[in-house]
Amino acid sequence: MAAPEGQKQEIDIYSSSDIVLVRKIVRTWAVELGFSLVDQTKIITASSELARNTLTYGGGGTLTLEVIEVGYRQGLRLIFSDQGAGISDIELALKDGYTTGGGLGMGLSGTKRLMSEFEISSRVGEGTQVKIIKWK
Repeated sequence: MAAPEGQKQEIDIYSSSDIVLVRKIVRTWAVELGFSLVDQTKIITASSELARNTLTYGGGGTLTLEVIEVGYRQGLRLIFSDQGAGISDIELALKDGYTTGGGLGMGLSGTKRLMSEFEISSRVGEGTQVKIIKWK
């Protein structure tokens, strides 16, 4: 599964096995793009967390992977989208320790720290989209 500039792939996330598939495909892309082992681990960890959120809180959705280039920089963009309940207070959801599901409350904030860029948009009753980028 080569990941040349401009390549794009979409993965459905509707079961726990889809989360495993997300991890596998993201790992393959990160390796093929030449990310360091540390950055591969960061990307896979972030994608696993967001895939689980997509399933658990969004009722399922999709991941779109894209290789991007801006000038001399190459990166991997991951876009997680769902049509779930949405997040009413994004600022609160990004605070360490905040959880609605009984976890540690480090998922979104931790993901933001692991990646080069992080963007979240959500509408209550319509769903959530999280875009993350890791630059080489």
